[in-house]
Amino acid sequence: MSPPPGWYPDPSAPHLQRWWDGTAWTEHRAPAAAPTVPVRPPSAGGGGSGRAKVVALTAAGAVLVAAIVTGALYVGKGDDGGGTNVRTVPNPATSGASPTTGAPSPSASTSQPSADDPAVVTDQLNGITLPLPDGWVRPQYVTEDDVVMTTDGTYDCPGDPGVCRHGLVISRTASGSGTSSPEALAKKDISDAADAAYDRDLVDRRPYGGITSHKQVGSGQIAVAGRAGYYVRWRVRTAKGPGGYVESLAFPSSVGTEAPVLVRFAFDAGEDGPPLTDMDKITRGIRPIDDAATGGGVGSSIGPTD
Repeated sequence: MSPPPGWYPDPSAPHLQRWWDGTAWTEHRAPAAAPTVPVRPPSAGGGGSGRAKVVALTAAGAVLVAAIVTGALYVGKGDDGGGTNVRTVPNPATSGASPTTGAPSPSASTSQPSADDPAVVTDQLNGITLPLPDGWVRPQYVTEDDVVMTTDGTYDCPGDPGVCRHGLVISRTASGSGTSSPEALAKKDISDAADAAYDRDLVDRRPYGGITSHKQVGSGQIAVAGRAGYYVRWRVRTAKGPGGYVESLAFPSSVGTEAPVLVRFAFDAGEDGPPLTDMDKITRGIRPIDDAATGGGVGSSIGPTD
């Protein structure tokens, strides 16, 4: 039998935990916690065969096998095509299962609350923290990768059936981008970011009826966490609904190999959408994890405008 879904030590990064969905490793990761029961994780190559076994040994030698049943339906597109239209997944606490660990979500993998400031989310992989403005929440039951925050609540999409959100912020490593320049990276990414947020989802639905036009409303150098970054902002109009604003923000990470970091913003336009000033507020508030006081720097006087 394959091991039950749960958090296990990441074979490629032992200092992290990684979510095993019962058949394969997912991309959800979280800081490792001191385990109460020693475990042997599934093998890294077990994703295809599903034959790996997990044996949990107590100090007395008893065997504990926990079976966790969760479900998820993904109708939006993430960083490789993720938008604001997302379905929720059942809450494990009310799904009839008795899990010993929580189901994975971006809030577990990239947006752990700060112990010192509940209004901050943390992207451990890229070594940054982001402020959580009023009206924004850590994502819960959101299946899209790399989401660090969303606006509170959902609504019925104006186009094809689905559940949409008025605002979404994604933070990810720009791996395989083919460029290390923040300016080139932001300019290359903005089209994909717009399509992911407001055009088609992975099942070829158009929650906003598709993009009818776009206009660049801002671009330029900007300091992010003391590093020189670059942003591009579009106003996107859609066949249905008020459309929205999409921004791609690129800057070098302050950790590891200093690979470029991409932060994507997708804000609905209209009176129900979040204020555009929240994009600026979040950008100005990005800090390295190890230096919460860091800010400004090269380009600090240059900021995104409408």
